[in-house]
Amino acid sequence: MAIADATPADHYRRFIKDFDHLAHPFGAGGFGQRAEAFARFFGTPKFLIGQTLVVGTWIIINALQIVHFDVYPFILLNLAFSLQAAYAAPLILLAQTRQADRDKAQADADAKHREVVAQYTLQRQEEAESGLNLLKRLIDENTTLTKRIDELTSELHSKLVATP
Repeated sequence: MAIADATPADHYRRFIKDFDHLAHPFGAGGFGQRAEAFARFFGTPKFLIGQTLVVGTWIIINALQIVHFDVYPFILLNLAFSLQAAYAAPLILLAQTRQADRDKAQADADAKHREVVAQYTLQRQEEAESGLNLLKRLIDENTTLTKRIDELTSELHSKLVATP
């Protein structure tokens, strides 16, 4: 199949279309979108700075007894961290697992693409070799014809000049 014969089925996404279901690691619905956004938010500087400010404010308010709702070992704060970890860890692990699936699917699609490109390249090389062979044959025929014309011209010239 020549490249010019490409059909709409040869769309540029044809290799990764089979893996579109992996695009949403937590599912395509609203829950999946929120869960993925939540899992991605955990690694951002905005989250780390915000959490540091909340924890610092929490400790200052309770240590200085401005509002005293969590006594010194900060058990409520510890409970909040435990709750956060209980939800964050599975979401992050799930996101990593699905990312690995997406990476593998992308690598598979990339390998298929490279195979098709290699096939097209071989096809183009064969077509180029065929064209070169045709050119060589035509040049050889032209050379033969040119020699024959030269012979006939010499023969004709010798007969015309020899006749008184």
